[in-house]
Amino acid sequence: MNLFAALALKPITLYQLCKRTAPWLMGGGVACLFWGMYSGLFIVPADYQQQDAFRMIYVHVPAAFFSMGLFMVLGALSAIYLIWKVKLADMLCVCIAPVGAVMTAIALITGSIWGKPMWGTWWIWDARLTSELVLFFLYCAYMGLYHALGQRKAAQKVCAILAVVGLIDLPIIHFSVNWWFTLHQGATFITTTGPKIHASMMGPFFVMMAGCLLLISAVVANQLRLIMLEREYGHKWVQSLREYS
Repeated sequence: MNLFAALALKPITLYQLCKRTAPWLMGGGVACLFWGMYSGLFIVPADYQQQDAFRMIYVHVPAAFFSMGLFMVLGALSAIYLIWKVKLADMLCVCIAPVGAVMTAIALITGSIWGKPMWGTWWIWDARLTSELVLFFLYCAYMGLYHALGQRKAAQKVCAILAVVGLIDLPIIHFSVNWWFTLHQGATFITTTGPKIHASMMGPFFVMMAGCLLLISAVVANQLRLIMLEREYGHKWVQSLREYS
């Protein structure tokens, strides 16, 4: 089951699905993150060039990946809302935006921590860093506009347009290291010649990716339940939950 398939479910079915799966997703995500962090910090060997500083990739890379991935989903759901007026698509966007903002903030912070020993500075207006910062501002603008505009329908439309237009930042982030001279290193895991790190270092990375995905899914599922109850309060299916819960 994915976010887009969920749009076809009945509200009560989706609500119950989120309720059942969220605890399992949360538990699995926490377990994966714990094991991945422990392995990345204490088990895998140090890098021959970056030494222990390379261990930041186990947090930084998953955070950066999902910061872009979540905005891609946000833009796609926004397009669905603009074209077909699917209310659930907008609800999902409201759930995804704060999570994406947090992942982007983590990517920026961990990148700065890694950059200090590698580049000698906490921040530089590098193409990759700057475009990632723009992504953070896009998330913040989406959330700010949604709550600042008085009428919900107007807020939904304006924010959906912002998310669709903001998709242009994603290829800039991804290809910035190839388009411009940049201090940020290129791709490490997915390259034409294969991964650039030793196989022993890759296991914890993929576990961290899985942990982030599970944890994000759990948070979105819990938030979606709350928003569905708030917006569908007067509908019969919500009343049935109140009567038989």
